[in-house]
Amino acid sequence: MPETIFMIHGMWCAPWIWDNYRTFFEAQGYRCITPTLRFHDIDPHAVPDPRLGTTSLLDYARDLEGEILQLGAQPIVMGHSMGGLLAQILGSRGLGKALVLLNPAPPYGNRLFLNPSVLRGLWSALTTWGFWKKPGRQTFAEAVYLLLHLLPAHQQRDTYDRFVYESGRAACELAFWFADPQAAAKVAASKVACPVLIVAGTEDRVVPPAITRWTADKYRAVATYKEFAHHAHWVVAEPGWQDVAAYVAGWLRQAVAT
Repeated sequence: MPETIFMIHGMWCAPWIWDNYRTFFEAQGYRCITPTLRFHDIDPHAVPDPRLGTTSLLDYARDLEGEILQLGAQPIVMGHSMGGLLAQILGSRGLGKALVLLNPAPPYGNRLFLNPSVLRGLWSALTTWGFWKKPGRQTFAEAVYLLLHLLPAHQQRDTYDRFVYESGRAACELAFWFADPQAAAKVAASKVACPVLIVAGTEDRVVPPAITRWTADKYRAVATYKEFAHHAHWVVAEPGWQDVAAYVAGWLRQAVAT
């Protein structure tokens, strides 16, 4: 039976973000499952479900846990950006035989809120009253600056046009963890016992390598950290994404017994 990779997308996205990786890993014999986070299965131009605004990271994690338990076997859990944080939460619950974290959002205790790039890339949301309980989406210029700056110009627009709204609450739980009484972004790192691969891009503006190294240090007993030059946050589609995917595939061959 082939190994299963459970691929979790991040903010403003849907399973389409995994198109390249799904094709790549299926060609190598993996079974790939790409769930859709709650309230993200809408037309990008449609009005978002108002319940999205108050959806918690814990809601996302609960949904994903239910989907994994239905698989009947532990998958490899792969996450990009916020999906990387959700993968960490699931890993701490013993739900993955390995974790692959691509430019992962960091857990509770991080310093994202001190990163000027994050403030610039989310300025329109942060200056909207009540953003912490409303669905929100970046402007095109903000998305290009923060996430998509290494994509070709035409691909920047095509990618942004597929963005949907994101939960204001989840964003705040991640970046402003110190104001969250539930500590939704907290991960019991000592309970992550499976192999962990953590990938960073040297030009990532939203989760810079220093923060990704901080995350990796939490799992140092089981973690492999890899930094890619000339890559930013969108490692799943930037020019040269194949090099990152090939490295992940090589690591999986070593880390996961088949």
